[in-house]
Amino acid sequence: MFTFEHPRKPRRPDLTPMIDVVFLLLVFFMLVSRFGAQSVLPLYPAGGDGAASWDGPPRVVDLYANGEIGLNGEPVFAEHLSGWLRPLMPSPDSPVILRTHDADLQQLADAVDRLSGAGITRLIVME
Repeated sequence: MFTFEHPRKPRRPDLTPMIDVVFLLLVFFMLVSRFGAQSVLPLYPAGGDGAASWDGPPRVVDLYANGEIGLNGEPVFAEHLSGWLRPLMPSPDSPVILRTHDADLQQLADAVDRLSGAGITRLIVME
């Protein structure tokens, strides 16, 4: 007749590789996550109840996808933008409209940082 080997005891699965993978995923997500306060762009909504009024000349900053910046339709250098805006503002807290013409978010953030650093804090973003 046939001779069979002695039956082996069933082996338990080894969980060590799976635990290693879970640990590596945990370490990865801990390294790529950001802790602490996120930086925010201080912007004002363009819409409203209609109670606000516009004082003074237009103050429209155009941000273009190629990196150019315009003020009321005229091209300006980014370094001179706040200097050109100051005479157009009746008060330091006058609103300034930022229009993005296919500009990316980084260009918008750079413009907001530059204007906020110059003391122009009331910014309205429009597409």
